[in-house]
Amino acid sequence: MRLSKLVSAVNGGRLIAKGEWERNIEALSADSREKHDNTLFFCLIGENADGHAYAAEAIKNGAVALVSERELFVEVPQIIVQDVRETLGILASVFYGEPSQKMQVIGVTGTNGKTTTAHMLTSILSAAGKRVGVIGTLGVSFGSTRYVTDLTTPDPIPLQSMLAEMYARGAEYVVMEVSAHALHYNKTIGIRFAAGIFTNFTQDHLDFFHTMPRYKAEKAKLFSPKITPIAILNGDDEVGREFAKMRETGNVKTVFYGLNTPADAFAIVTDDSLLGTECMLNVNDQLCRVSLHLVGQHNVYNALAAAACAIELGIDAQYVASGLNSLRKVEGRLQRVESGQVGEIYVDFAHTPDGLARTLETLKKYCKGRLICLFGCGGNRDKTKRPIMGEVVAKKADFSILTSDNPRYEDPLDIIAGIEKGYRRFSVKYVIVPDRKRAIAYGIDFLQKGDILLIAGKGGEEYQEIMGIKYPFKDHDIIAQTLFEKRKK
Repeated sequence: MRLSKLVSAVNGGRLIAKGEWERNIEALSADSREKHDNTLFFCLIGENADGHAYAAEAIKNGAVALVSERELFVEVPQIIVQDVRETLGILASVFYGEPSQKMQVIGVTGTNGKTTTAHMLTSILSAAGKRVGVIGTLGVSFGSTRYVTDLTTPDPIPLQSMLAEMYARGAEYVVMEVSAHALHYNKTIGIRFAAGIFTNFTQDHLDFFHTMPRYKAEKAKLFSPKITPIAILNGDDEVGREFAKMRETGNVKTVFYGLNTPADAFAIVTDDSLLGTECMLNVNDQLCRVSLHLVGQHNVYNALAAAACAIELGIDAQYVASGLNSLRKVEGRLQRVESGQVGEIYVDFAHTPDGLARTLETLKKYCKGRLICLFGCGGNRDKTKRPIMGEVVAKKADFSILTSDNPRYEDPLDIIAGIEKGYRRFSVKYVIVPDRKRAIAYGIDFLQKGDILLIAGKGGEEYQEIMGIKYPFKDHDIIAQTLFEKRKK
């Protein structure tokens, strides 16, 4: 694409003409170490580094023009803008042919439930015969193509590239998780959303946002009337109702779902067990009977959100039912991995106080023996939630195994000590096993018939991050290996 065409998409930019403006741009980059001829380089300012300082390196590696926030003394054309991050999203969209303009893109945000809701909606759309791509915590998938990404919401350049590839392969819809970090860093600028879903709002990421109001303000961005024409909001969540008030002045649609307050979409649960939930969904007087294979009231909320969004997008209620009924599992989301004489074993991604509380409450309801919880907290993340999570588990589980999650650059024992501060206020029924593999083996050996073991925190993750290195590690695999060895004896 011609540099001059990209420049024309920038509003209010100041141009410094050094070099050729009509040359062809073959790649976009925000990493000065990348080597590619005819690159447009974006001088991003991050938490620890300023891309302006690496402009010369970028030019050496093939950059032929820059987008920056101040003039640099280099001999290539420069586009001076107020916000490089915002401009990156816009130009990445233009460079890849504005793919979101050609598909229906649905954004899903909230503290908990994003992944499950996204996969429920994907299943509904697929049941209706739509070609759907999904982007989120479990990676990227479209058709037979699946791959893992490092971030829930990828950075603008790979994100727009993914959208363009999906469109080229026939995608009609894309369901994507939108994290608060992504909204903070303007990663979704340049994407046209057909609808947005809000799941819930509870404590998380205070290591980054510091306060709950700042965290909430980032989530709110997705539901601006200028960004999202249809908002599907949790009406039982105070923040969901706040977001609705923000939309009252726009010519946009807001749909509430819930179980406890009057809502456009609600459900009547007729039966529930560890095998799933039978319920009748009512979305704007369209009824569908659903047999969810996913257990727990929180999954009824997720199903309502997905159903309400699908129907607003014109999908018939029969496909809502068939899509939800056909979804057997979401990887690492309250997923049963063992049921037998050793007791029940579940893996769940729950890594916030609210998420862990909901999961434990769900399992406790059906537990005939002891409810045992194995969990830890991530290193170099919100330290304030560690004692709160300890308190939650001490109150709701019968016994706990405190272990390592992704310690990153922290000592696992220091992290566990933070959990203990809350835990010991309510219970001393726990053991510390810092090595997660050994902790899982301990938990399985501890199980008796009728017990339930919840292994929480990592869900479907396939690594454990220690001192900057991601080592292969998946709870499911460790459970299978431990059970295999146990049965050989």
